[in-house]
Amino acid sequence: MTPKELELKIKETQGLLVYFKNDFCGPCVALRPKVSELISTEFPNMEMVIVDSFKNPSLAGQYNVFGNPTLLVFFEGREYIRKSKYISMPELQGEIERYYNMVFES
Repeated sequence: MTPKELELKIKETQGLLVYFKNDFCGPCVALRPKVSELISTEFPNMEMVIVDSFKNPSLAGQYNVFGNPTLLVFFEGREYIRKSKYISMPELQGEIERYYNMVFES
């Protein structure tokens, strides 16, 4: 994914989770299916995009991502949530739910 493609995706998608990872990161590999399942089951109006920080270091740098995994959650083009390294799934769900309900259920 190019920087322009990601920027356009963020602007055009009401709810988007961008998952920065690399395949040499154990937590990245373990967490990705859990985050993917959370988005698809609990937040069906959102989309998830995966960015490989190892293959796209300039894209990671553009979004100030310096560790993996890093999750950026955007609603209506604005970043609202940023989580890095060790991520609590219940905490992540609660934070997304707060904004999700404001955007999609109002």
